[in-house]
Amino acid sequence: MKHFLLAGLFLASGYFGFGQCGAKVVLTSSQTQHLGADSSVQRTTDEKTVIEFDQSTITITPGDNRMTGKVDSVDCNWTTPYKVGKTRLKTTISNDQGETRKVTITIVGKDGKIVLLAEVEDLPEDRIQLVADKFEEKKD
Repeated sequence: MKHFLLAGLFLASGYFGFGQCGAKVVLTSSQTQHLGADSSVQRTTDEKTVIEFDQSTITITPGDNRMTGKVDSVDCNWTTPYKVGKTRLKTTISNDQGETRKVTITIVGKDGKIVLLAEVEDLPEDRIQLVADKFEEKKD
């Protein structure tokens, strides 16, 4: 009986910890930092950025611009949903001008802070970092 109880607890904790991984998620930030290849801050822009994604699509709206794309792969592991964990998205994103880029997005929750790092495949010298003001499941 103990084994069944332990197995049930393990499965339930996995479900709740990974529950956000299958959900539509929204991250909102009020500041964008552009990092150099050495991770030093090159410039900072005060602008509202909203990023929405699920297992298959992503939309990024920095200021008045809009980029959309598809999620090629997801690696998601959160021990405390929306607080402690990590998601890595490999994406293909297009902007309003029709330019398409491969972008890896990593979201890390640690020490009460959620940080997003976006790395464009052919622009290693300009990485984008956002500290989330909000990170939660999108309610439709």
